[in-house]
Amino acid sequence: MALTTHLRRGFLAVVALGALSAAPAMAQEPSASHLSAAREAVAAIDTTNQFDEILPNAATQIKAELIVNNPNLQSQISDMVDDNAIALAPRRADLENEIARIYARMFTEQELREIAQFYASPAGRKLITQGPGATRETMAAAEIWANGIVRDLRNTSETAMRELAPAAQ
Repeated sequence: MALTTHLRRGFLAVVALGALSAAPAMAQEPSASHLSAAREAVAAIDTTNQFDEILPNAATQIKAELIVNNPNLQSQISDMVDDNAIALAPRRADLENEIARIYARMFTEQELREIAQFYASPAGRKLITQGPGATRETMAAAEIWANGIVRDLRNTSETAMRELAPAAQ
C-alpha cells in the first residue's frame, strides 16, 4: 500500500507542476472551438463519471442526519431532500464546464481532438474499462517487485557488511 500511495502522490505532484507551468503560457480564455474540443475529450474519457454519486450520496447522508432527529417525518424529509437534490442537479454543468476549461488549459485544441478520437475508438473504450484493473494489477506487481528488491538488497548488503567488518559481528 505504501508504494501505491507514493506513486499516486508522485503522479499528482507531476500533474500539479504541469498545470502550474502551463498556466502562464495559456492564461487567456480558450476559444469556443478549443472548449468544444475539450468537452469532447472530457466526455470521451468519462472524466466526470467519478463525480456522478456526489449528489445522491450527499442526499442520502443528509436524509439520515435529519431523520435521526425527526424520525416521525421520515417520508416528508426524504421527499424534501430529494426535491432539493433534483433542483441542484443542473449545477453539474458547472463542473463539466470547469473540467473542460482545465483540459483546454493543459492541451491544445488538436491534442484534445486526438484524445477524443482515441478514447472514442474501440481500443480507447477498452482502455477506459480495463485500465483501472490493469492499474491495480500493475501496482500489486510493483509492490511485490519492490519488496523483493528491498529483501535482496538487504541480504546482499548484510552479507557484504559481514565481509567489510568481520570483527563487528
